[in-house]
Amino acid sequence: MLQLIKIHGLGSSGEGVGKIDGLAVFVEGALPDEEVLAEIETRKKNYAVGRLVEVVKGSSERVEPFCPLYKDCGGCQLQHLSYAAQLKWKRQQVVDAIERIGKLDGVEVFETLGMENPLRYRNKMQFPVGKNLRIGCYARGSHKIIDTTSCMIQNAGNDKILAAVRNVAKKFNLQPYDEDTHKGFLRHVMGRVGCNGELMIVLVTVTKNFPNEKNFVRALLKELPEVTSIQQNVQTFHNNVILGRDTRVLFGKPTIHDKIGNLKFNISARSFFQVNTAQAEVLYQTALDFAELHGHETIIDAYCGTGTISLFMAWKAHRVYGTEIISSAIADAKRNARENNIRNVEFFVGDAVKVMPRLANSVHLPDVIITDPPRAGCDKKVLETFAAMQPDKIIYVSCNPATLARDLKILGELGYQTKKIQPVDMFPFTSHIESVAQVKKVIRKTARLGL
Repeated sequence: MLQLIKIHGLGSSGEGVGKIDGLAVFVEGALPDEEVLAEIETRKKNYAVGRLVEVVKGSSERVEPFCPLYKDCGGCQLQHLSYAAQLKWKRQQVVDAIERIGKLDGVEVFETLGMENPLRYRNKMQFPVGKNLRIGCYARGSHKIIDTTSCMIQNAGNDKILAAVRNVAKKFNLQPYDEDTHKGFLRHVMGRVGCNGELMIVLVTVTKNFPNEKNFVRALLKELPEVTSIQQNVQTFHNNVILGRDTRVLFGKPTIHDKIGNLKFNISARSFFQVNTAQAEVLYQTALDFAELHGHETIIDAYCGTGTISLFMAWKAHRVYGTEIISSAIADAKRNARENNIRNVEFFVGDAVKVMPRLANSVHLPDVIITDPPRAGCDKKVLETFAAMQPDKIIYVSCNPATLARDLKILGELGYQTKKIQPVDMFPFTSHIESVAQVKKVIRKTARLGL
């Protein structure tokens, strides 16, 4: 049944939102201020989902997608919306979350910091491999693989990797992985591009045994002689986790390098590193500005990963301590500190809830806490630990407005006030938005609250 729907907003995944008889309707591909004909495919108690059939009245912000695969591919969600409008909507996502979920008033949310050229920004590719060696993103809402030869949000080096692996895999008749039967060999292709054009290829396979391995590597080097590193990662489990625990180098070096500002970082196959290098510098500079450092401060960086934010902060702080539960990430962080000759940082393996109080009692109460948690945000115990340590400021870096708002509300109940938030567009043409929040203590510093 077709319905004429007036679209008044965008949902968190970039779908148009309208109403039918007071019921919210989500229509993928529709934009605010449009009237569309949609076929209602799903109707629930609190919402409905419609399939866009026709745009009856279009938005002035509607543009022609630049990618021929856009209508099928699930990698991007907003190519049909002008980039300027994307930035406004992403800010609004943050504002809505702060007001509706966080129930916070008086928070200044700045205009989103976007890119001058929002194409070819991704330094990392990880595409699934399917039947007939189809390699690319999944189609929207499915596990059907869209065969891709070029992706305009990927660094051009990743396109080269994609072409080379596809050609050689066909030549050697490598069997693609079938997620239904859990049979086959090649599961994913990961590409990473570093500074100075360094390229890393990671072949994610079901088994450690690599058929005709040496000849395969030779052929891949012939296709792509400039490659820096070729590695195999083994993922044996029947799940949707991309990387397994075991990685071995088939050719070249175990790491490539990238730079954020004046800092150089080692990137291994399993390292976390921001996929948009240019905007990562914008994000970290914002965090540094919000910290308002004068050179005498002690900083604790919870969820420090490979130390990127810690090292970026270190040049303006007295001392920085980073904590991370993943030991390999801490090893990378220590190496990055050494190679950048930064000596006022220390890194510790462990759960932030346990490590941070020990640091506070043995070293110094932090003046600033930096946190950049996963999409799920911080556990309440972590936030309570932050507040118990009574830093003057907490700088919260978030990739999820909803969990950011939830956590800022909890911090408010613990004596901290959110002053300002800066959205940063790390992922143009997608529905994702990164933000930096400055949170300040509004209670007097007293005892260590039992730490």
